[in-house]
Amino acid sequence: MSVAKVTEVIASSSKSFDDAVEQGIKRADKTLKDVKGAWVKDQKVVVDGGKIVEYRVTMKVSFVLKD
Repeated sequence: MSVAKVTEVIASSSKSFDDAVEQGIKRADKTLKDVKGAWVKDQKVVVDGGKIVEYRVTMKVSFVLKD
C-alpha cells in the first residue's frame, strides 16, 4: 500500500505558462521524492506597460511517501 501527500507550489516564468509549470515541477522534484503528478490550480500574469512580463502558476503537486 502506498500513501501520497499533496503540497502547493507557486512557480513563474517570463516565457509561458507551460514553462512555469515545467520549472515548478523541476524544482519540486529536487526536494520532493517520487513526484507523481500535478494539478494546475490557478494561472496569473504580471503586466507592465501593457505587456505580459511574467506568467505564474499555482499547482498542487502529489508525491508518494516512502516507508
